[in-house]
Amino acid sequence: MTGAVVIGVGQTAYEAAKPHQAIPEMVLEAVERALGDARIGMEEVDAVVTASVDLWDGRTASNIQVTEVVGAVMKPEARVAGDGLLAAIHAAMTVAAGAYGTVLVAAHCKMSEGQHWACSNWAVDPICQQPLGLDFLSAAGLQARAYQARHGPGARHWARVVEKNTRSARASPLAPRGPARSAAEVMASPMIADPLRALDAAPATDGACVLILASPERAKSLGCNRAVALLGAGYACEPHYLGDRDLTATEALAAASRRAYAMAGIERPLGEVQVVECSEAFSYQELLWCEGLGLCGPGEGARLLEDGITVPGGRLPVNPSGGMLGGSPFVVAGLARLAEAVLQVRGEAAGRQVAGVRRAIAHGTHGPAGQHHSVVVVGA
Repeated sequence: MTGAVVIGVGQTAYEAAKPHQAIPEMVLEAVERALGDARIGMEEVDAVVTASVDLWDGRTASNIQVTEVVGAVMKPEARVAGDGLLAAIHAAMTVAAGAYGTVLVAAHCKMSEGQHWACSNWAVDPICQQPLGLDFLSAAGLQARAYQARHGPGARHWARVVEKNTRSARASPLAPRGPARSAAEVMASPMIADPLRALDAAPATDGACVLILASPERAKSLGCNRAVALLGAGYACEPHYLGDRDLTATEALAAASRRAYAMAGIERPLGEVQVVECSEAFSYQELLWCEGLGLCGPGEGARLLEDGITVPGGRLPVNPSGGMLGGSPFVVAGLARLAEAVLQVRGEAAGRQVAGVRRAIAHGTHGPAGQHHSVVVVGA
């Protein structure tokens, strides 16, 4: 047990663009939904943790623009310049340490306002690698090629992931209103980073997600009777340089998963968890992340899909919300995965609910080719 529970969830709809909303307005919408879900006021929030990335927002210290709407004026605030799930883990640690009784966690991103692959170039070495044009897209192409060379699954399997997740997203009221994509459409789309095609990449979207965490004692005193416990959490980071990593080994994800499972008392995730929400910015990553999460052995991610284990109605559905391929933006994605996991445990994932969920896994990642990974297990 982490000593923290989730008492409130709020998400905006995820859209290709939100020109009608400035970033503070977009975040406020998610804040109000989370406070309403928890049935508390901002005065009950002790501290705030935000997740945002300056270059995606086009602003230095991008958290400053949302300080007022997240209630951080004259309150402690921490900021994570990365994925929102890591921000949630940070918040859970402060609650478990007894520093705060309630913490609001907010993540936002407006990918429509910039060239997101160009923005991701900043994440690599500025002396040798940035001038070469290395970014999250080209790094994913290298990883996909290495994975294909070592284990075999390729375009046909990846296209089925896109087909599954875009079809699942159609059932979510929060996903963009784009079409479900067939495997044939994916394989016919333009090549963007060999061997990846345009529809292998998650779409650029805008949106925000907010969760409210509390100690069990504070949740009880606030009368929150739908609290979902954070049973376990873990995070880990791989070396900065791609050349220092085995891009097919997911060592950081495996380490983060082991820590989360040990804390949650899970020995066999495939048999003890009912749903997984993972952050797959590219189609092949869902297969690779399933391996890193310990759902199967190395190179066996495609088998889970082929055997119908990870599809809707399967033994362990993966991304019933549609995941990132279904429309969650960078930075927000991991926190949105946690929000979806919480809704699944509460039995409130309208249109995408998996039957009988007692435990769920949420996964977030940041950096080129999954450099950093976070894993959280939640349960009733």
